[in-house]
Amino acid sequence: MILTITLNPCIDKSTRLNEMEPESKLRCTEVVNEPGGGGINVSKALQKLGADSLALFPAGGHNGNMLCSLLDEHSIKYHGVDTKVETRENWIVLETEKNNQFRFTFPGRQVQESSIKTLIDQISNFSPSIVVASGSLPPGLPDHFYGLIVKTAKAVGARCIVDTSGPALAALKGKGAYLIKPNSSELSNLLNVPALKKSEIDDAAQQIIRDGYAEIVAVSMGAEGAWLITKDEKYFATAPSVKKRSTVGAGDSMVAGITFMLQQHRPLPEAISFGVACGSAATMNEGTQLFKKEDAENLYQQILKH
Repeated sequence: MILTITLNPCIDKSTRLNEMEPESKLRCTEVVNEPGGGGINVSKALQKLGADSLALFPAGGHNGNMLCSLLDEHSIKYHGVDTKVETRENWIVLETEKNNQFRFTFPGRQVQESSIKTLIDQISNFSPSIVVASGSLPPGLPDHFYGLIVKTAKAVGARCIVDTSGPALAALKGKGAYLIKPNSSELSNLLNVPALKKSEIDDAAQQIIRDGYAEIVAVSMGAEGAWLITKDEKYFATAPSVKKRSTVGAGDSMVAGITFMLQQHRPLPEAISFGVACGSAATMNEGTQLFKKEDAENLYQQILKH
């Protein structure tokens, strides 16, 4: 079973308007509410692929109740840990006149460490084979909490995939996650070096592996594609050309695609190719809708033929 963990979940609210103008009353379309946050998005994407998962997250207040209701509407299995603290929300606004997307991301309120420790302790209750921990940390939570998730996942024999950034990602040094997914900028920050050239990415990722961050590093290169690196192997999947409408959820879709293939015991080149296909397919849809399964499968076949 795949267990996804979202330490900083949210309600994603998306709408559209003709044009953004300062100091004007902006007429928007009806708001679309979606359950959001890294791990929850991964669960949503896995459901599209026909894979079973359970989403584990802290939640509280009116938005926390809405989050659970939205997951019920999506028929996604979940377990929420009540924090008594209002769950955050994000806004995504599409300016149709110029096809610009504006993403307003809010930090949320501080959650007690004890609530998150309770959540992490519950990992063993679900006997997962893969744990996907994704997204930002709530304000005030120490950077080492993703390391605790990795440790707990290992204790129950699960492979732990972590997709985070900044200090939380840096704190994974020596923790030995199964897989992490930095982009090239995050990779250079981990090594404390200037921006990496394309030709340096694979060697840099192998240094990260030697430093004990993870057994496998998937390096997202945006519209170019992605690397999948182990201590002995290197694979690159070239992203297909698509008409981009939104980047919301593209990274989470990529993680879901990789996770799905790993659960199916598919070879690593296929895993990164399908991950890139899912991420690319997600950019073809507006708002927070992630990808269509048929788009991902079609793009996957294109990548394999490349």
